[in-house]
Amino acid sequence: MIKVGIIGGSGYTGGELIRLLLNHSKAELDFVYSTTRAGKSIASTHADVLGQTDLNFTGTVNPKVDVLFLCLGHGNSTSFLKENHFSDETKIVDLSNDFRLEADAVLDGKRFVYGLPELSKKEIQEADHIANPGCFATAIQLALLPLAKAGKLNHEVHINAVTGSTGAGIKPSETTHFSWRNNNASWYKPFTHQHLGEINESLNSFELPVGDIYFLPNRGNFSRGILATIYTKFKGSLDEAKSIFTTFYEDAPFTHISEEAIHLKQVVNTNNCHIHLHKHGDVLLLTSAIDNLLKGASGQAVQNMNLMFGYEETEGLKLKAGVF
Repeated sequence: MIKVGIIGGSGYTGGELIRLLLNHSKAELDFVYSTTRAGKSIASTHADVLGQTDLNFTGTVNPKVDVLFLCLGHGNSTSFLKENHFSDETKIVDLSNDFRLEADAVLDGKRFVYGLPELSKKEIQEADHIANPGCFATAIQLALLPLAKAGKLNHEVHINAVTGSTGAGIKPSETTHFSWRNNNASWYKPFTHQHLGEINESLNSFELPVGDIYFLPNRGNFSRGILATIYTKFKGSLDEAKSIFTTFYEDAPFTHISEEAIHLKQVVNTNNCHIHLHKHGDVLLLTSAIDNLLKGASGQAVQNMNLMFGYEETEGLKLKAGVF
């Protein structure tokens, strides 16, 4: 059993990590750190684990845990690691955007590997520090990476993606509280979303031409999930495109190509990504769906932990969606 510590355990990603790790056969929760909940029971904040753990949140850390998950706000992981020191043997998975870009990947001699298993499984298996991808970035990259590797992404790419309210974090804001979000829809950060940096770095990692990316993110009036619709010019047949995707994902246990049109309920509460391909003239339409809190955050973080410690990649992640 490996001992696990979580920093920032009172939010959505921390809560999902707790739920997953309590049901992981190879991991044991050592501590869950929270500056706002220290001393209170974990179940008093995350009611879904009532009866599964007697642990309380703590304001102190064990510097010798085997793996540390950082579930802090963007920009806070760097300062936390500078102020708190852990064993050289402690592996770290950071869920913020602090270390995702190549220019930010090293901190005090620690190099963070970009943790998208479908792209960098071997590097993750050999890494001690992981930068977990963003949720939009995960959904979009999984829809585009096969084309990028095949050299078939050299035209403009147009992306429209909608996310649930949990993607904005647990602290309410003007655009996340129920009365605003319910029966409503809106776009935000048009063509400038922060996940574009990591998306472009991954797509260009094959050193083949990639067209300009135009990304329009949207707020949905539901709690969790991301549905991305993407289109670009593609000269080949639909069968050729499907072959590119099935070959790319033949060893990916969580990414599946669907012959039928997909919807969000297929993937919510799972670590899966479902992808559907549709051809209209010379335009290829790609649809991808993930749970933003699992494959887009905590589930992928556990997937990375499994790879780092040599466990079965799917350990603790064999989850079923509720489609009704």
